[in-house]
Amino acid sequence: MMKLDGITAFVAVSQAGSISKAAQRLRLAKSVVSERLAELEHGLGTALVHRTTRGLSMTEDGAAFLERAMRIVHEIEEASADMAERRGTLSGPLRLSVPVTFGRMHLGPALYPFLAAHRQIELTLDLDDRRVDAAADGYDAVVRHGSIGDSRLVAWKLANSRRVLVASPGYLACHGAPASIAELATHRGIFYLNRGVADWRFLTPSGMATVRGRSALQVNNGDMMRDAAVAGLGIALLPTFIVGAEVKAGRLCLVEIGAQAEAEFIYIAHAEGRRPSAKLRALAACLREAFGDPPYWDVVK
Repeated sequence: MMKLDGITAFVAVSQAGSISKAAQRLRLAKSVVSERLAELEHGLGTALVHRTTRGLSMTEDGAAFLERAMRIVHEIEEASADMAERRGTLSGPLRLSVPVTFGRMHLGPALYPFLAAHRQIELTLDLDDRRVDAAADGYDAVVRHGSIGDSRLVAWKLANSRRVLVASPGYLACHGAPASIAELATHRGIFYLNRGVADWRFLTPSGMATVRGRSALQVNNGDMMRDAAVAGLGIALLPTFIVGAEVKAGRLCLVEIGAQAEAEFIYIAHAEGRRPSAKLRALAACLREAFGDPPYWDVVK
């Protein structure tokens, strides 16, 4: 007979990619997770994962079993959460993928009072700027900045986000301030690597305009982009939640070119077809209230 803890161990191993990482996620000893996985395989009469010195990979039977196993684990978690909701309590595991800079600067401070008020919620935050598959990677939801590109996700807007061009006073004194899109193209730019291309897009009366400046730096972290701009390396297009304080303090200056960057927003998204839990809905409501409308970080005018 299959045991639920064996199915849970198998799902955790498949999502984490190793028994040791799965053990950390489940807060169990590595030997316990290994034993539960082996017991499940024995009960099913087949190997679910290939074990090699280089790591684990799914067998054909494991891949076939995984989808149902994930559904079983999710349904059990949701059933437990539903019972807690009936008692007026938000409880159980909640796993989120969150961008690094926004998570550190704004999401964390908004989350801590929520967790203090709902102490039976077991929140796991994975800070990573890469795009993830919310369902396949085992996340209840993802928090992201930008536009949503995955049609399999259902997104709830948490706050508006505005991106602005900024540069240090020293850079502008040395190189001049561009006053148009054409002039901007002659300047050195600091670009966000995860967008895939080193360019900027702006809304103009005649439509969308793309600017590909000379690259001074490409990096996949907003904190480093801001710091590079403060250091005078070039012009950066960054959201106000990253640069608002630096603009207010005078360490960065707004660069006005007569056009606005594409509108973006902060959103939380869950997999399509999966009923969002009460704790996820409560968290989204808490974050909207904490961020405000307009958001408190949008001090740049």
